Amino acid sequence: MLTRLLGFGKLERKAIQKIESYLNTLLKALKCLKVTIVEEKEEETYCIENLEREADVLKREIIAIIYEGAFLPYVRPSLCTFIETIEKAFEFLKVCAVEFRYLNTDMYQAIKQECTKVADLNVEMGEVLISAFNTLKEKADIREKNLAIRVCEKKIDEIKHEIMDRLRRCDACKVVSFWEGKDLSDFVEALVSISDVIEDASDYLYILELSLK
Repeated sequence: MLTRLLGFGKLERKAIQKIESYLNTLLKALKCLKVTIVEEKEEETYCIENLEREADVLKREIIAIIYEGAFLPYVRPSLCTFIETIEKAFEFLKVCAVEFRYLNTDMYQAIKQECTKVADLNVEMGEVLISAFNTLKEKADIREKNLAIRVCEKKIDEIKHEIMDRLRRCDACKVVSFWEGKDLSDFVEALVSISDVIEDASDYLYILELSLK
């Protein structure tokens, strides 16, 4: 659909390739976060930060190409908003990476299982988002992809409540410093917020699809 209705000149091809790289970079970062959470590898947090920097360069390049004249004028705002929305996911990923290095080990172990579930779902959502973009390119309906992302996001909302409940009942959490509590709170909030951003990005893709019909 993108290639048929938006035009497929040199600028369009270049922009689409950059967007695909941008989405793949997001998926790589989500997978790095999953490894960080599951294997507790602090070095993976630096991988996330490196990918965030790569994504920032790609975002700037994509926006510049769009403003250079790629795609029809009436869809450019939606595409730019889609790209800028995904940027927020990288911001949350970076928070997760930084805060993970300072987590109280005993407190983290109390919620590791739930955090792993969230990381798994975030990766799944990243994969579906890429699939949705590819489906849009091929002139197909992305409603099922959008629904799949919404289902994952709802599951993460439920897991968030489980995490809060575990932390309230965790003995290791009853005597901690202010900073230990804040680090864990910031980590959890960023972790569960990634799905909100991916859902928003998926909604913008769906809006873009509707505008092209």
